[in-house]
Amino acid sequence: MARIAFFNIPAHGHTNPTLGVVRELISRGHSVSYYSYESLREKIEAAGARFIACDAYDAQLGLGPEDGARIARDTAFSIHVLVETTLALDTMVCREMERERPDCIVADSMAVWGKAAALKLGVPFVSSTTTFAFNRESAKLMKQSLSRTMAMLLSIPKMNKDVRRLEKMGYPIKSFLQLISNDRDTDTIVYTSPEFQPCYESFSEKYSFVGPCILPPASSFEKKKEKLVYISMGTVNNNMPEVYKNCIAAAADMDAQVLISAGALADGDALGELPENVQVRRWVDQTAVLKETDVFLSHCGMNSASESLYFGAPLLCYPQTAEQGAVAERIRQLGAGAALSSASAADIRAGLELLMENGSYKLNAEKIGESFRRCGGAKAAADKIESMITGLHNL
Repeated sequence: MARIAFFNIPAHGHTNPTLGVVRELISRGHSVSYYSYESLREKIEAAGARFIACDAYDAQLGLGPEDGARIARDTAFSIHVLVETTLALDTMVCREMERERPDCIVADSMAVWGKAAALKLGVPFVSSTTTFAFNRESAKLMKQSLSRTMAMLLSIPKMNKDVRRLEKMGYPIKSFLQLISNDRDTDTIVYTSPEFQPCYESFSEKYSFVGPCILPPASSFEKKKEKLVYISMGTVNNNMPEVYKNCIAAAADMDAQVLISAGALADGDALGELPENVQVRRWVDQTAVLKETDVFLSHCGMNSASESLYFGAPLLCYPQTAEQGAVAERIRQLGAGAALSSASAADIRAGLELLMENGSYKLNAEKIGESFRRCGGAKAAADKIESMITGLHNL
């Protein structure tokens, strides 16, 4: 039996793809400890892992919802948060790792404290990447504005100053790029298929593209019309009342069932009176809905986009971050969806009608879904982790 430690950030989208891997490793007789946050405890423990809470150690950061949005757009701020978190968790993580002596550390690409601990303690390391894998070639897909590019360049001295604080604590990290990116020699699990990954051929054999680990629906969803339109802007930055109102106006006389997952905006009358064919809910069982969906209007978070394509539903893309923009651009390149030019009711209506009436989008979405199913999924990810454990054949 091997001892494996997982590290992750407090985000469902980064955690969900790993849960099937945890179950697979445990079914093979391994012991898994999972370092995460209380908001994820229930689902991590349900997967069979030993849960270790990190909340108390980095509570001094005091990050709020607005900081989550800032992290997505401000590289210098995100580096500062990552360094502060790594230093805050240093004593606990290193103490735990020295006590537990894991055979392998698996850390989300954003949970850099796991990667830093592996480097510091000399433990075999695997990066868990729930977005596209990025290198010089694929990063070109992430279009940054000139102002953001200039801001990042001007912030390089500040970011490297933050990283030097890690060096002083014994972490062999020389630059902010080494902290947030993987080189060709880093063993990496990527939860997408070679066909969907941009510039797949530019990555080394160290990268294992295992496909998305889609959680099975926990319920069933009743489709009441021939066409179903599903609309969601995710669970993090979904406070978009005007966008949802325009969606409702666009769908008012459409011959389709329309379901909107709007978080807290679903409560009360924030979105006004609803047409007969439109439902607004606070939360839905997304995979159950997507199994029946004909068009998905989405922010194009990687998990949401992967789930949609897995079930062959084309996407109308309305990305909010550079990372989501890269996913949307790949969907457009492969003909599995289209991008909104604006969030006006007229443009939303035109986009929905285009995807419902032109069958090529659905066919291309189904092709990508087939490529996902051809990958090894959780079993392939577990194989990759096992390959990193020295002397596994003697266990």
